[in-house]
Amino acid sequence: MEHRPSLDPSVAQTRSAVRQALAEIRPGAVVVALSGGADSLTLAAATAFEAPKRGMTLISATVDHGLQAGSAEVAETAARQAEELGFDARIERVDVGTDGGPEAAARTARYAALARVAREVDAAAVLVAHTLDDQAETVLLGLARGSGAGSLQGMAAASTLQGVPLLRPLLALRRETTRAACAAQGLEPWDDPQNADSSYMRVRVRERVLPVLEAELGPGIAEALARTAEQAREDAEAFAAMVDETIEDIVEHAEAGISVSVPALAANPAALRHRIIRHVVASEFGQSLTRAQTLEVARLVTDWAGQGPLDLPGCTARRVGTRIVFTAR
Repeated sequence: MEHRPSLDPSVAQTRSAVRQALAEIRPGAVVVALSGGADSLTLAAATAFEAPKRGMTLISATVDHGLQAGSAEVAETAARQAEELGFDARIERVDVGTDGGPEAAARTARYAALARVAREVDAAAVLVAHTLDDQAETVLLGLARGSGAGSLQGMAAASTLQGVPLLRPLLALRRETTRAACAAQGLEPWDDPQNADSSYMRVRVRERVLPVLEAELGPGIAEALARTAEQAREDAEAFAAMVDETIEDIVEHAEAGISVSVPALAANPAALRHRIIRHVVASEFGQSLTRAQTLEVARLVTDWAGQGPLDLPGCTARRVGTRIVFTAR
């Protein structure tokens, strides 16, 4: 009997994760975001194995941000690796702006490029290679910023990118698994020097904060943070459904804006009241309120003593009788 070598567990895990992620996706092109690092290279290899079984064609998109010396060569190497795996490899060169800082600006440019490729090939899905470690770092960063439950949700395993399914198949796997999968398959990943640059807050969280937490509190911190993100996301989805059910009955259009019923807001728990206030401003004026701004608006409901209008991002809020009126500025 012919002896077949057993499949390395790390490779089996990554293939299983991709298989599950693609299970509900229509046949068509699948775009894999490929930097050349261990995570994305593992994702590409697993997708190359699983996607053709579902009648899907393989497209890789390597985004060259042009922020490091030699970035063009790194992109070319990643594209060659993708072609060897059976992908139609594409390199997208982008101009990175400055809004939100270098990390946020690079992320914005990267996702815009991925969306552009997805439109061009009529993609059934876009796959990105975030791992459980990335999720833990994201939750810690959100906690440090005091950004509320929204930031503690971390990244979703499945969302959309300009109408195209955006999947993160490796979100439950550790970074050590992707490195092991590369080694088992003879893949040579690129090590991004920015991943060791302590001027980036995410790198400090990865290299300093998480190891200290593991050392002082015991192993399993990253997994615990990922579970926290999952639970926060479940809570957020429940709240969103409650807001959707409530908001149509308590909101009316007003001249140059929108108004909300004071008695209806007062009848809701504070958490739901605050979410309704933020939702109204975000949907009507495209602006996000801080915690302090949200509480000031809520005081017009629960602690009104005749105080005047509030200046908010993109609008003003004032109490008129039994309604809070939001007006564009």
